[in-house]
This record gives sequence, structure tokens and C-alpha cells, in this order.
Amino acid sequence: MTNISELKQPSLSLSQEQIDELVYAQQDFFSTGITRTYAFRKGALNTLKKAVQRREKEIVAALNSDLRKNEFEAYGTEIGYLYADISHTLRHLQQWMQPKRVGTPIMFAPGGSRIIPDPLGTVLIISPWNYPFQLLMAPLVAAIAGGNTAIVKPSELAPATEAIITTIIEETFEPEFVAVLTGAGQLLGPQLIERHHLDHIFYTGSTTVGRIIMQHAAKQLTPVTLELGGKSPCIVDETANIGWAAKKIAWGKFINAGQTCVAPDYVLVHESVKDKLVAALAKQLGAMYGSNPQDSPDYPRIINQRRFNTLKGYFEDVNILFGGRHDENDLFIAPTLVEAPGEDHALWHEEIFGPILPIRTYQTKEDVLKVIANNPYPLALYLFTGSRQAERFFMERVRFGGACINNTVIHLGNPDLPFGGVGYSGMGQYHGHEGFRTFTRQKSIFKSPTWGDAPLWYPPVKKWYIDVLKKLLR
Repeated sequence: MTNISELKQPSLSLSQEQIDELVYAQQDFFSTGITRTYAFRKGALNTLKKAVQRREKEIVAALNSDLRKNEFEAYGTEIGYLYADISHTLRHLQQWMQPKRVGTPIMFAPGGSRIIPDPLGTVLIISPWNYPFQLLMAPLVAAIAGGNTAIVKPSELAPATEAIITTIIEETFEPEFVAVLTGAGQLLGPQLIERHHLDHIFYTGSTTVGRIIMQHAAKQLTPVTLELGGKSPCIVDETANIGWAAKKIAWGKFINAGQTCVAPDYVLVHESVKDKLVAALAKQLGAMYGSNPQDSPDYPRIINQRRFNTLKGYFEDVNILFGGRHDENDLFIAPTLVEAPGEDHALWHEEIFGPILPIRTYQTKEDVLKVIANNPYPLALYLFTGSRQAERFFMERVRFGGACINNTVIHLGNPDLPFGGVGYSGMGQYHGHEGFRTFTRQKSIFKSPTWGDAPLWYPPVKKWYIDVLKKLLR
């Protein structure tokens, strides 16, 4: 995702004094308790949804301007996704907010125990450029549902989307509740994160920048959720339905021109079906984008010149199996299949984050594990197989954030599945109830009645107290 060196702007939209005042204002507003009520949270979510609906055409235009996304892709992966997320949250929010009664040891009787989902306070949400609308708004939905105030930072690398997000937030909410901060992302550390104890930071982006965010946050002991990237493998074994696999891989890899954190990063295909898979992928890409993808209205572009240059550099010393065309003036790189290069090539050590798919063969399941071990903790794992044994093997033996079997990417669209990484691909999860949990704290409460008490709590200790205590604690 976003690399720290790509953040060019020298300032944030607010001065240091204004940033300080904003944080204090949000903390004061949270302290009033207004955000804690179900009515307030429900109203804020409904208001946000209506605001997005009013600006829907402008959001589509912004996504097209930044990434050349067509209306279908913009709606399906960003705007419509947000509507579904808000609707799901509203259906379940009242239930999520309810205190949960839990058991109480008999030695503490009479008494009762419960857990209350408690809002965190003032939170910061930092979003990337690849899905610049959805990856900011979805965490914001969870933060509002959790009863928090929020400062949101859209990516300056998607300027048109940054502008429409700013418009929506500023015309919808008072800044003491939800505020937008624009400008240079690298200044968030010294000007905001290190100066203030925020109650949570939610960052989506690269592992490199995630480490920096965490270092800044540590100075204030601010907890973080890091939704990072990684090299997500796609395994195709000898029992797979090759036509089906090609269709799902082509879609999952080349949507948004490969600029998706959970896109298949490379394919590991059993040597016996490699040629069939390559031919099926080429056929599927032709069906999706035509003989000249540059003319297709359905194929996006690379975000900026820096990313284009990085991706073009991956073509050095590789055998191109399909595609490979590129146009610097149009920031266009065609869907490309390449023969997996040697282990020292950058394609094996960097998250590709673009429309280039290396294909490598394997012979045994253990060969697959060895390859994945060189880039451990993938954000996603994709497996195409007709074997239940292979399914169990890879689901148990590989540590990953989330997985699809005989599909790609769509696990993100299920709000009942927690989404997040593991190890280098991130920490913490969100979506649906898990997002609500991320932006709340489980507050533990024990309550005793005043009508009864056990004498053994108090000195002087009698011998029978010890006998009773031992029985109770066994």
C-alpha cells in the first residue's frame, strides 16, 4: 500500500495549534456522554448514509478521476459496500450494545457479573489510496457505532476522493464529533500521534508505515489496529477446476488493476496443470478486458507515476507469458502473467500491488509451505482444490489473515467474517461485530447486594474458613 516516500505534501490542513484544539474539543465532547446513547449512534449512522447518497455521483466521479474506476466497480467495492455495512450495523447495533451477563463463582455469592461494551473515546482513522472511500468510511462506521468521536485522515494520493470525503464529513458532522484532517501523512506522527494520547489509532496501509505509526503511538501508549498488506499466495492443485480457478483468479487479481491489499500476489500451481491454467487465465482476461485492455472502460489505471515506475521495474529479467503492454502517459499496465523469476528478484520480496501475476509450479504440498515461509503471515490465502484433504492441510498449516477456498477476495464482503492480518500483515480485526468490538472496550463489572455476606472474608480467621475455602476453590 502507501509507501512513506510517496507522501509529498509538506503540511497538514490545520496548524499545530488547531490540531491541539481539535483533539481537546473531541475529548470534551466525548466526556459529555452524548455519543454513548443508542439514539445518537443510530442517528449519526443514518445521517452519514444519507449524506453519501446525496453525493453518490460525485464520489463515483472522484474514484474515476483518481483510479479510473468505472461506476460498477466504484459502487460494488466502495459505495455499495458502505451502504451494506451501515445497514448491517444498524440491524445489530442495539444488540451489540447490550450488557452481557457472565457467570460468577459461588464463593462470591450473592452477586452478579456483567460485561459492558464501553466506547473508547477519541480515535484516529488513517486510510490508504487504493480504495480511498471505503477504507476510510467503513472504519468510521465502526467507530461511530462504538460511541466514539473520530478524526479521519484520507489519503492525499487520491486527491479527488480526499476532497469529496472532506465535503461529506464537514457538511454532515460537527468537528468535535467527526473531523477530517488532510495533507501530508508523515506529519501525523509528530504533530498529532506523539503529542496526544488518542484512545485508538486505526491504520490501513503498508507494513513499513505501520511500523512507523506504531512507534509514534508507543510514546503515548495509544493502542493501534494495523490493517497491512503482504504477499498473498494462490494455490491451484491438480484436482482444481481450472476454468473456475482462472475466472476467480483473474477477477480477484486484476480488479482495481491489482491495487488491492488482498489480491492474489502470486500463483503456486501444480506442475501437471500449469499450462492449462495459463491458457485459461489468458482466455479469461481476453473475455474480461478484450484484446486491448487499454481501451476497456472496465480496466482502471495505476494511481501515480511513482507506482507506475515501480511496477514497470518488475518486468526486468522476467519471462512474460501474457500481457506486458504499458503506457506511461496513461499510467496503464496491462494484465500480465509472468513466469516466476529467481528468488532474488523483487517480485518475491515486495508486495506487487499491481497487475502483474507471477506463476510458479510445485510438486508437493511441502514445496508450497516452503515458498510461503519465505514471505510468512500473508493477509489472505487462496486455495483452489477438489480435495478435502488438501483443504484441511493448507488451512491448518499456513498462518494467514483470511482465506477463500475456490474463490478470491470476496471474504471481505461478508460482515460476519472478521477481517484483519496476522504477524507482518497486521494486528486487530474489523467488519461487522468485530469492528464494533475494535472500537469499544469490554468493561467488567461485579455487583454485590447489601442484604447478604459470607463471614469467611473477614479476620479473625477460623479453622473452618480454610476448609470451606479449599472446597470452593477446587
